[in-house]
Amino acid sequence: MGASTSSETVSAEQKEAENVAASTGALPTLQKAFSKFADSETHAIPIEKLQKCFNFAREGRNYHTENTTDSLPLLLDHLGSSLVDQFFISDDNGINWVEFVKGYNKCCSRVSASIFLNKFIRVFVDVTKKANLDVHLEFESDDVDCKVSGYLLPKHVFLLLSICWAMSWDCRNLKGKGNLSVPDLSHLVTSAVDDKDEGGFDVLDCDVLSLEVQIPVGKFVTWVMSTVPCLPDCLKRYFHARLQIAVTEGDELASSDSSSVGEISSTTVCDILTPGRAWAISITQRNTVNEEISRAFIGSGAGLNDNLIYRSSTHGRGLNRFWSHVEGYHGPLLILVAASSRNGHEGNSAIRKFVIGALTNEGLENKDIFYGTSGCLYSLSPVFHLFPPTGKEKNFVYSHLHPTGRAYQSHPTPVGVAFGGTPGNERIFIDEDFSKVTIRHHAVDKTYQSGSLLPDQGFPSY
Repeated sequence: MGASTSSETVSAEQKEAENVAASTGALPTLQKAFSKFADSETHAIPIEKLQKCFNFAREGRNYHTENTTDSLPLLLDHLGSSLVDQFFISDDNGINWVEFVKGYNKCCSRVSASIFLNKFIRVFVDVTKKANLDVHLEFESDDVDCKVSGYLLPKHVFLLLSICWAMSWDCRNLKGKGNLSVPDLSHLVTSAVDDKDEGGFDVLDCDVLSLEVQIPVGKFVTWVMSTVPCLPDCLKRYFHARLQIAVTEGDELASSDSSSVGEISSTTVCDILTPGRAWAISITQRNTVNEEISRAFIGSGAGLNDNLIYRSSTHGRGLNRFWSHVEGYHGPLLILVAASSRNGHEGNSAIRKFVIGALTNEGLENKDIFYGTSGCLYSLSPVFHLFPPTGKEKNFVYSHLHPTGRAYQSHPTPVGVAFGGTPGNERIFIDEDFSKVTIRHHAVDKTYQSGSLLPDQGFPSY
């Protein structure tokens, strides 16, 4: 395919490139895209056509971010040219078939997560250079696995995350319609900064984007790999989606329709599970949960109600009401809790609001013991953290109602919902009235990874 026919000799380089593309299932799409884009005389794709294919900017498209910055639209304007420059090699005629396939493979073939993150950082650096934005990152060579040195400021982390969100959003709005609305991502930026290592700033009373904290790129890479490992996948999906829509929709890709189809509103569809928090959870998971959350919050925004099983403000508070809605459901379950506490340590009586979450791979059961096969805990606000399983214990979930028809118990088991720890000493425990949530220090828990679910959490419970 491409520039060759069955009677022509196919080079080993072309065979290898086509085999790699075929292994990802993308070869038919690439063949159609090349036929559409290539010049009939030169049998090569003009660079401008490919840049237009990957270009994010649209006539009439507006941008909005919760954390206002004027730099994002300018960066997105250069996204198409940076992708072409980073992944494709051209000659005087443009990009031939072999280089077109090889370019796709560079972005979308199966490589280690660390190498692909390196590629994504290269794209970000190239975009910022074209936008004349000073980002202090440098690569030692052009090798795909070469070391990157330098640092990021919090505002640069926000821009990088915003580009990822924009690409995720665009994959769900393939016709190019709608206005981009980037949600509040400060909880992710704060997580990357890590307040414990950077002067102990107050995450409850701080504009993290205004900080001049230097985040070493090595530390940022470690944070991505351990906390949001699916973040670079946004680039792969965007890359493939843009080629796919160019093949199937034709010139509609360049539509100037600026209607609100697919628009994500910054007002959110849920007070607790905001688009920014939902997206953060989705990029921690390499399973169907990622797809379900993305579809609900990065698509039309209407998917939440279709997947919502229980909400205390709608269905009533308390374990019995909760159980009447979750009983019999056996799929993945994301439980979020919004609460507040009064921190009395060192004379500080300020009320602290927080949001935490737990993800289970199966539904809940009425048992007086812990159960489950896997799961994760989350700190969602004011700072984002992921606490995956340790593999040491399997006390993932505890959900116990009042026993019926039983005799007196001298040592009754707790009634409520819990995650991690042991009976009576749970990492998270929600009482039967849903009026109090107890969060204990991670030292009591060997099921989930250690770390503070709340900022500055000490040994006492909250």
